Amino acid sequence: MFRYVHTNIIAKDANKLIDFYKKVFHCKSINETRDLRGVWLDGLTGLNDAHITGEHLLLPGYVEDHPTLEIFSYDKLEGTIPSEINRPGIAHIAFEVDDVEATLAEVIRAGGSNFGELVTAAYPNGKEAVFVYARDPEGNILELQSWRQINQT
Repeated sequence: MFRYVHTNIIAKDANKLIDFYKKVFHCKSINETRDLRGVWLDGLTGLNDAHITGEHLLLPGYVEDHPTLEIFSYDKLEGTIPSEINRPGIAHIAFEVDDVEATLAEVIRAGGSNFGELVTAAYPNGKEAVFVYARDPEGNILELQSWRQINQT
């Protein structure tokens, strides 16, 4: 069996970031909070005395218990490297929303920030997309997108 399970974000303040994703993106608690430590976690992470806390949040648009956004925090955090859209590795998390501009405003009200310009792009088969990048309160890059059918002449 193969299935996508979760994406993990390591947060400076897991509770604050969890609240942000619940409020802005309608992620839901599924009663999977974590307070993990032990020899097995040290072996898995390669860290001594690792301790992580956080929660799995059901991503919007799904009705079961997966996939989730896993937001954890370690007791001991390394220094941060600012997220950049062209840095190798995972670049952003994308959410399809009804109204990109309204959701961007909500991101900003909830402590996030704008990143780049709002753009509209034509796609094949008469589709049009509105996109913008933003940052969550801890600087992780988000993509907001919405799609619509346009009239073809």
